[in-house]
Amino acid sequence: MNRKIDSRQVSLAVLIASLYAVLTVILGPFGYSWIQVRVSEALTPLPYLLGLPAVAGLTLGVVVANIFSPVGLPDMIFGPLLTLAAAVLSWKLNFDSGLVACIYPVVVNALGVSAYIAGFYGVRYELSVISIGVGEVISVVLLGYPLLRVLERTGWTTEQ
Repeated sequence: MNRKIDSRQVSLAVLIASLYAVLTVILGPFGYSWIQVRVSEALTPLPYLLGLPAVAGLTLGVVVANIFSPVGLPDMIFGPLLTLAAAVLSWKLNFDSGLVACIYPVVVNALGVSAYIAGFYGVRYELSVISIGVGEVISVVLLGYPLLRVLERTGWTTEQ
């Protein structure tokens, strides 16, 4: 399938990337530890409605945000890869449910980010999974899902 990427899609991706990065950096201590509530993760269900531009924007936003991470290179490499995986799952395997689209970022980040964060901070993996998982539920489900519903009701979608 040969689809052209239009300026609206590029602009949307850049907007999402910018929002994600700025929110994460401004709220730094809340998003860069084994105990974290990364408020910018509220944007992670957006691929459900906005498709590929949201996938690209989230991934790029994590790349930029994680440049400022105290964890360094592991966070700059694995964070965006985990976000990409969760975003693609939310986009393609959502079973027409925004709530299902919220599950992937929670699970992927709780299990994946903990794999390198736990060692960096010297905490048990299981404890990190619980901590990051709770933070993800707060950001993605309690903040992101209502955002998704508002955007859905106001007609924010892209061609999928």
